[in-house]
Amino acid sequence: MAIWDDFITEQDRQVIEASGFGAFHGVGQRPVLVVVDVTYGMTGDDPQAGLLESIARWRTSCGPYAWAAIPHLQRLIDGFRQRRLPVVYTKGLPRRADGFGKRNWRSSRLGEIAPVNGRTGQDIVDEVAPQESDIVIEKPGPSAFFSTPMVAYLTALGADSVVVCGSSTSGCVRATVVDAFSSNYGVVVAEEATFDRAESSHAIALFDIESRYGDVMPVDDILSEVRKLPADLFADRIGQPLGS
Repeated sequence: MAIWDDFITEQDRQVIEASGFGAFHGVGQRPVLVVVDVTYGMTGDDPQAGLLESIARWRTSCGPYAWAAIPHLQRLIDGFRQRRLPVVYTKGLPRRADGFGKRNWRSSRLGEIAPVNGRTGQDIVDEVAPQESDIVIEKPGPSAFFSTPMVAYLTALGADSVVVCGSSTSGCVRATVVDAFSSNYGVVVAEEATFDRAESSHAIALFDIESRYGDVMPVDDILSEVRKLPADLFADRIGQPLGS
């Protein structure tokens, strides 16, 4: 049973089947893992807090949905590192004090900052912290591709596909998926390793991605495909100074 089954109609199902959407492609031959915005602003700082409690402190928090995804993110990231496959992290650019940028105009809580232990909402959470060999990209908008060096890094790595995880499913993950697809990369989204603050948005975003842009796969299935790839696939390129 797919996560979106409770949210789509029988006619939706028939339309997708009749149109031929949803063909399976898998992780590709040279996949790169893209971990989108797993930051304190998206997770909150208290794994035990309820959703609304977490949002009261961090306006963009996905609260318990985020923390439920963390173990799956850890397994996925560890699986890529064990095979020496590239891992790219994204996080938002620090917010300007004047709130410049129309992407911020949609929130009535613009300008709020909820630092925890000296960190801000743009800091990647400790549980999935980048390692020295990983690439970290700061992005000004939802997509990991918009006004960033993402394509340059993927080209340098010789990547043919991306496995996307992180947050939020209906926002930055979906925007990243659409731009990856538009840039002619194969796309896989790790189902349990993505999260959103709204159940319906999460489910429908995954439904749309599966229908149009890429494969939505369980983490175990992704790792099973990854283990079939040749060892040290990126040995000639990974570890070089591609990112900061």
